[in-house]
Amino acid sequence: IDDRDNLGNRRIRAIGELLANELHSGLVKMQKAIKDKLTTMSGSFDAIMPHDLINAKMITSTIIEFFTGGQLSQFMDQTNPLSEITHKRRLSALGEGGLVKERVGFEARDVHPTHYGRICPIETPEGQNIGLINTISTFTLVNDLGFIEAPYRKVVNGKVTDEIVYLTATQEDGKVIAPASTQLDKDNKIIDSLIETRCGGEITLRKTEDVELIDLS
Repeated sequence: IDDRDNLGNRRIRAIGELLANELHSGLVKMQKAIKDKLTTMSGSFDAIMPHDLINAKMITSTIIEFFTGGQLSQFMDQTNPLSEITHKRRLSALGEGGLVKERVGFEARDVHPTHYGRICPIETPEGQNIGLINTISTFTLVNDLGFIEAPYRKVVNGKVTDEIVYLTATQEDGKVIAPASTQLDKDNKIIDSLIETRCGGEITLRKTEDVELIDLS
């Protein structure tokens, strides 16, 4: 609970949420402007039309400023289709409400055990942004709350089933997970009686019967 770098304690603020915050800011400005106009107007209000009070430029200028001058706003990398997909799956710990790269320590940039299967440990820029700009893994999903989910296949009594579950870092905590490279027989049963697993961020040797999940890839 106290580990702020644990992905169970960190969520993704998607473009929709960021844009909604900017839109709310623009609406608050417009509301204040309407109230100011109403207090300064004289005579009857019966002849007043909505367009006499509403100035839509306050909202449009806020949205334009968000896309043109925002810290997270970038031109799409369209060198090739692969670079475009990678750019769309990029995560940033910087920006408004985020970290300041000049004051970030090593812990926030380091690879955390909960990144396994969720964030690529290699795809990150060099220099000051290392570890602060990341890319989510291939099969990873982001749920409605903004938490990153990794896919696993369920294991029952040493047999790998076809059921796939997506778990957040919090849901995964305490589960005994085998790597995707685990050897299986033709019936999808784990061959070795003792295999290398991970649980709670620790790598340990466990009996096959203890395994609950196996990595999808």
